[in-house]
Amino acid sequence: MPNWGGGKKCGVCQKAVYFAEEVQCEGNSFHKSCFLCMVCKKNLDSTTVAVHGEEIYCKSCYGKKYGPKGYGYGQGAGTLSTDKGESLGIRYEEGQPHQPNFSGMTQKPAVPGGCPRCGQAVYAAEKVIGAGKSWHKSCFRCAKCGKSLESTTLADKDGEIYCKGCYAKNFGPKGFGFG
Repeated sequence: MPNWGGGKKCGVCQKAVYFAEEVQCEGNSFHKSCFLCMVCKKNLDSTTVAVHGEEIYCKSCYGKKYGPKGYGYGQGAGTLSTDKGESLGIRYEEGQPHQPNFSGMTQKPAVPGGCPRCGQAVYAAEKVIGAGKSWHKSCFRCAKCGKSLESTTLADKDGEIYCKGCYAKNFGPKGFGFG
């Protein structure tokens, strides 16, 4: 279609965009009515737009389609999403589910000052301090039962951490009247 008016072409509908209806994003022009997320069709503005090549998304859809995947990348505190992203063109491959083994988990740190459980580097965003050491949030669990711990609910012995129940069973006093 010829561009009679001489205006720039919209990045979505490819029709002429005139000054009064123009929204610019990374060198491209859009009609205000075309400046929508390519997945959910929400209206976008400079604070909510995320660009991937020539495509525009809201930050939420962009994160689902191109962001990191896996444990810890939910949609906020305490959420569990079963959305696998099929609507975004993401192919999910079924594999063996991850089954952590909490018995005998202690390894030597591969990185000096690393996590005592997995040996990897511990960065500030994922650090939990307990028993005088820095741990990953996901590794900060009882060595026997795997229960998630807090600094106030742990007991340590020989460089390993336990919930108070497992510590009492394994290292507490034995005999009549003691559990």
